[in-house]
Amino acid sequence: MIKQDIKQYKNVWVFIEHNDGKIERVSLELLSKGAELAKDLNCEVCAFTVGDKVEHFAKEVGEYGAKKFYIIENSVLKEYRTEPWRNAIVYLIDKYKPEVALIGATTLGRDLAGTVATKLSAGLTADTTALDIDPSNKNLLMTRPTFGGNLMATIFCPDNRPQMSTVRPGVFKAVKNQTTPEVIKDKYDITEDQVVKKIIEKVQTGEEKVNLSFYEVIVSGGKGMGKKENLKLLEDLANVLSGTWAVSRKVVQAGWAPQSRQVGQTGQTVHPKIYIAAGISGAVQHVAGMKSSDIIIAINTDPQAPIFEVATYGIVGDCLQILPKMAEMFKQKLVK
Repeated sequence: MIKQDIKQYKNVWVFIEHNDGKIERVSLELLSKGAELAKDLNCEVCAFTVGDKVEHFAKEVGEYGAKKFYIIENSVLKEYRTEPWRNAIVYLIDKYKPEVALIGATTLGRDLAGTVATKLSAGLTADTTALDIDPSNKNLLMTRPTFGGNLMATIFCPDNRPQMSTVRPGVFKAVKNQTTPEVIKDKYDITEDQVVKKIIEKVQTGEEKVNLSFYEVIVSGGKGMGKKENLKLLEDLANVLSGTWAVSRKVVQAGWAPQSRQVGQTGQTVHPKIYIAAGISGAVQHVAGMKSSDIIIAINTDPQAPIFEVATYGIVGDCLQILPKMAEMFKQKLVK
């Protein structure tokens, strides 16, 4: 393998995922983080995407700091299919040589990132929870939980570009930073006859879908809740506080709640104004998904539980007794 001249690579690129004419929120979150990384690298944050008609996204990506917007428009790229999207994106990256490429860790993003990285022989870190620039060598530092969520590993790729990472929705905050991006429209020739996979039909699953990141208050429960029926206590308190309820991985594994309610490295990442952790021990993989909450209130019978290390306020006690009392107290204070 020929060694890359990594000095040719410049700028931080963020993939703009879109569905039914709308940009996925995680792409805007990554633009905001990308702008921070670009500042440390003394370069620009740029957006890129492919599709049928995508130039109109320029206004929105500009609102979140993109200096340039690289696009390929082709009717064959209207619906996501791995092979044509991968080939078009690899063409863009090969031509313009970004130093960093960030992609949302959605179902689409996970599928796309792996195959793009393979085609480019680039390093890829999946489901990162933190991104930083090493001041000594300007490598991208990508941190993610490992060994079942018990350790945090920081990964870097010194010899190959672009440095690629997928990041789950909610890890970073989308912050507006108005710019007017330069739109760079490239051409990639492909016809429908060249695509092997065809879309026959789209079918919506009947599973509950909950975007926990929309809520400012989340009441979350772990195995300390005792049994499935006790999760109603989480919902009751959440309703009083105009929030929603969530659970830890162990609760999902026990079959008490759907995976769509899970907070943590293998669930959703959230940063609400208030996060109440009831009966949650505080495993690394769970903390990775909620540690950026403004206020964390932990309730646990074990005063040595790791959750108290990240908590703003801690209550040592039985969550089954405390949650109903909190609900009643807030009901009296808030409902008048």
